[in-house]
Amino acid sequence: MFFIGITAIFLLILVFIAFLVFLSQPHPVAPELVFNKPKVNINFDVLDSEQFKNLLPYAEMETQFAYTATTKDGKSVEGLVSAVSVEEAKKNLEDIDLTVVEIKEVEIGRENPFSPYYQAVPPVQNNQ
Repeated sequence: MFFIGITAIFLLILVFIAFLVFLSQPHPVAPELVFNKPKVNINFDVLDSEQFKNLLPYAEMETQFAYTATTKDGKSVEGLVSAVSVEEAKKNLEDIDLTVVEIKEVEIGRENPFSPYYQAVPPVQNNQ
């Protein structure tokens, strides 16, 4: 009976506090305090400056290409080359005296994103 009385008093206090909080009216606030317009001034004159005019554009992003090529001796060579395009990759290989047999872009990423980058090597057991 004692615990029921304590629980009832606790619930009555809780309901009273809820009514005080949820039914109270908000205090009036000046409109200037509700929304403050940011005081930001952007100086677009920087676009006409010499420093801006002398900026260099970013280089195009290179991708990797897997290639199979032959040397002047007729030996087959495989490897990777980085270039912006397939044509540039072929040109780079021809510049080092390789004849391109096959070239294709290397796929980025993995088929299964949850597979680890490395395989765990089992510990070596020493049987003595």
